[in-house]
Amino acid sequence: MKPLILGLGNDIISDDAIGLIVARTLRDRLGDTVDVKESSESGFALLDLMTGYEKMLIIDSIRTCVHPPGAILDFGADDIGKVAAPSPHYAGLPELISLAKQLDLIFPTEIAILAMEVKDPFTIGEGLSTEVAGALERMVEMAHAKVSRWIS
Repeated sequence: MKPLILGLGNDIISDDAIGLIVARTLRDRLGDTVDVKESSESGFALLDLMTGYEKMLIIDSIRTCVHPPGAILDFGADDIGKVAAPSPHYAGLPELISLAKQLDLIFPTEIAILAMEVKDPFTIGEGLSTEVAGALERMVEMAHAKVSRWIS
């Protein structure tokens, strides 16, 4: 079974596009050895995209204001806490994993997450900030290394 690379973000919101850009680059480099999907969705809307895989790499932006823009954070599914959401309709990764188990869905049991600290996740407009653009290739290489272990 091919692993899934899931790039998250929005092409028209500056640095928020980093997950999509990295996923597209990996699609070009890895070809049909992986499945690459892109989404600007969140919560339960992602369940359908993730179902049917054993291994998944999620690539996204993050803004903690703790790390400098361009820092790449490496997480596993266990590192992500439950979401204190304003609505019961929203769900984070722990809730998706739990729901998939309850529904007996084929869902990734090995999940890696790479998130880049971004400078500007708010401005409407194409193009990455200098800091994020400068770290793009490093993120691609880290993601490639993670997925290569799954396909070799």
